[in-house]
Amino acid sequence: MKLGIVGLPNVGKSTLFNAIVGGGAQSANYPFCTIEPNVGVVAVPDERLDRLKEMYNPDKVTPAVVEFVDIAGLVKGASKGEGLGNKFLSHIREVDAIVHVVRCFEDPDIVHVEGEIGPKRDIETIELELILSDLDLVERRIDRCLKASKAGDKKPLEEAKLFTALKEHLEQGRSARSFPCSEEERELIATVPLLSGKPVIYAANMSEADFAGDVEKNPHYQEVLKIAQGEGAEVIPICGRMEEEIAELSPEDKMMFLEELGLRESGLDRLIKASYALLGLISYLTAGKPEVRAWTIVKGTKAPQAAGKIHSDFERGFIRAEVVAFDDLMACGSMVAAKEKGLVRSEGKEYVMKDGDIVLFRFNV
Repeated sequence: MKLGIVGLPNVGKSTLFNAIVGGGAQSANYPFCTIEPNVGVVAVPDERLDRLKEMYNPDKVTPAVVEFVDIAGLVKGASKGEGLGNKFLSHIREVDAIVHVVRCFEDPDIVHVEGEIGPKRDIETIELELILSDLDLVERRIDRCLKASKAGDKKPLEEAKLFTALKEHLEQGRSARSFPCSEEERELIATVPLLSGKPVIYAANMSEADFAGDVEKNPHYQEVLKIAQGEGAEVIPICGRMEEEIAELSPEDKMMFLEELGLRESGLDRLIKASYALLGLISYLTAGKPEVRAWTIVKGTKAPQAAGKIHSDFERGFIRAEVVAFDDLMACGSMVAAKEKGLVRSEGKEYVMKDGDIVLFRFNV
């Protein structure tokens, strides 16, 4: 899973990225300090791995991971190449989903490219640049379809109709992800790498005072929340500076710090989990003395394909999956006890994997 962190310059993207991956991104008070994208891989927080570690005392614990890409700040006119816009937009095309960082803090020492804080305007600026960039791709697709239809094939003509409707939708300043269409049409549209079609999570970047207090009282956050609710998107309140400080703490000190704030988990942990859910991803687990590990799959994946995540031989020679739910294993205290109670099931090729399944695959190649 690859997530792109986007936003205007100086909204806190690189500060947030530093917190996510423990540093490495340049963070400065001027536009375009990030030219090439910074890439970092971080673990998906999963308390189940800690519980399994206590039970199995494994040699190694391997969590599921997320790749974050810190993309340089976009500005008005990016779709026409302003501020190296075309280069930055091409970086976004490679990600699965977008984390849109919106500045919700006042600070006279950090310049805003528009001169003042305005979350609604900032969101619309980024969204419009993505839409304008998409329009160019959609127009080119329509031209190709119309040329192909001259050979007498009706299919390209139907495609041209669909993309023409999408073009009209985009010209109204509306994103590709809000375009009403069937699942089949959605799959066809997905063959074009549209930026405004990517799922979005908004990260409302606040000051430490606002984040430690009542976030609901921040008017800028309320502005972001209203926009997100209209799109059916999620907003994660976050304080980039605080997250950067938390990232440097030991796990024990981190928990104490969060408890003092009355929080169960950091904003980054919530952001990672929300991103995972946004893309319809779940984890199944394997557990034993050599390794306890989380494996990422798409919700709805069947057992043989899930086995293929470990090795292609597992899928090719799949016989069955021995499955126990995480909660059942914890309640029993051991795999032996879970088997005695009949809670370890033998599942075949049509079994649809569930989040938290602990699995042993049987195969023969």
